[in-house]
Amino acid sequence: MEVKARAPGKIILSGEHAVVHGSTAVAASINLYTYVTLRFSTPSDDQDSLKLVLKDEGLEFSWPTNRIKQEFPESSAEPQSPAPPSCSVESAKSIASLVEGLNIPEAKIAIASGVSAFLWLYTSIHGFKPATVSFTSELPMGSGLGSSASFCVALAAALLACTDFVSLDLKQQGWQSFQEKQLDLVNKWAFEGEKIIHGKPSGIDNSVSAYGNIISFKSGSMTHMKANTLLKMLITNTKVGRNTKALVAGVSERMLRHPDAMAFVFSAVDSISQELTLILQSPASDDVLSVTEKEEKIGELMEMNQGLLQSMGVSHVTIETVLRTTLKYKLASKLTGAGGGGCVLTLLPTCILFTPHLDSDSVVRLRFRCRKSSC
Repeated sequence: MEVKARAPGKIILSGEHAVVHGSTAVAASINLYTYVTLRFSTPSDDQDSLKLVLKDEGLEFSWPTNRIKQEFPESSAEPQSPAPPSCSVESAKSIASLVEGLNIPEAKIAIASGVSAFLWLYTSIHGFKPATVSFTSELPMGSGLGSSASFCVALAAALLACTDFVSLDLKQQGWQSFQEKQLDLVNKWAFEGEKIIHGKPSGIDNSVSAYGNIISFKSGSMTHMKANTLLKMLITNTKVGRNTKALVAGVSERMLRHPDAMAFVFSAVDSISQELTLILQSPASDDVLSVTEKEEKIGELMEMNQGLLQSMGVSHVTIETVLRTTLKYKLASKLTGAGGGGCVLTLLPTCILFTPHLDSDSVVRLRFRCRKSSC
């Protein structure tokens, strides 16, 4: 049997990092996906191993099922409950043992945490069944567009589709969608995978990847938003990789050193996210001036959020270069995701047509022209 699943990436409009400390964040899914293909082995395949294929990285890993059984002697070959357990210390050690023997190139060592999440999700849901699981993605890794969450959501969806815990017509051709309760289950499993990769994630990345559209997220509580304002965003990839877990830990350490000051920072971010939510959900209007005013307010909120992110210590010289470049055209920008590199969002007003040009060092240069003389 073969099952395919896909899950989208995301951008965070406001609230990254602060959301880990109880502030509101606003995020939206984007039409770039991670795809997973799960194929269980049959007797004719003569394969008694679990194989992971990362097509974009040109890497392939394999573990004999007997080796997996040795590492997880108390595990069952079948899932016992739909609810995901957290990865225990003992399981983490077993997974580490399985990953340590892999010949992962030094330049790609960052994928080790993703391989660990894969092993835990697969063995927790399907035990020791031999299979081949292949991944490909339209999302650049480590860029702030939710590649790891998309990875975990797509994997969880494919794995759960082959259990009795969700109900899907596997004989039907084409893409099928999970119902809300099934998405809840997918999201919970994906979050446990995200914890293996990032340590202490907020849950917003996997939530927006699982449910799509725009969401408001605070302290584990998610609200689906019906936005009435169409926004156009330019996404600039600085192509500077970063360690999300380290950046999240760095903000937490700054919180411990300056608890009062950082509490004010997080409170300000919360206010920005709440105001942004109100603007996005405000009634649509045919009045051009009204649309312009909305965009101006959103741009100001983005700039304020960026300033607060800088105070958290998560900006980067390449991010600042993009900010200075877009500021020359009076455009509002902010980092999205963990920062320290990754991607930058730039709000594009409706009165502007644009053509992006990438120079040799991957910093975006922009040309604009106005549709109206009043722009």
